[in-house]
Amino acid sequence: MYEIGKTYEELNLGDKESFSKTITETDIVVYAGLTGDFNPLHMNSEYAKKTRFGERIAHGTIALGLIAPVVGMKLPGLGSILLHMEAKFIAPVKIGDTITAEAEIIEKIEKNKSVRLRTRFYNHKGEDVIVGSITMLPPQRP
Repeated sequence: MYEIGKTYEELNLGDKESFSKTITETDIVVYAGLTGDFNPLHMNSEYAKKTRFGERIAHGTIALGLIAPVVGMKLPGLGSILLHMEAKFIAPVKIGDTITAEAEIIEKIEKNKSVRLRTRFYNHKGEDVIVGSITMLPPQRP
């Protein structure tokens, strides 16, 4: 049996959680197959060499998706619902980069018992690759 995540009442400003993963060739191939996005910037080394990046890069939404285990499993956690997401893509994610997705509660919205979290995604060098925010509806106790 699963325990639900933190309820609105149990959450506090400043609560923070994160998840890290190294992006692999397999991640890119599987993601392309899942989404149908076979852009040669992600899939073809010869093509990618001629772009501003000089090499293949991961789909931006692969990195963005790393927030799912944070908000869906940790903060607020199981039983929570994503209401809104904003993201600004700052730098490319390369094969072999370890990306950390971090979320911190910055606002509690009494009106609908939701919370807003600042999101930050950064690589193993500490460089931001994505920044944004998410609004979540935490679970309720039965």
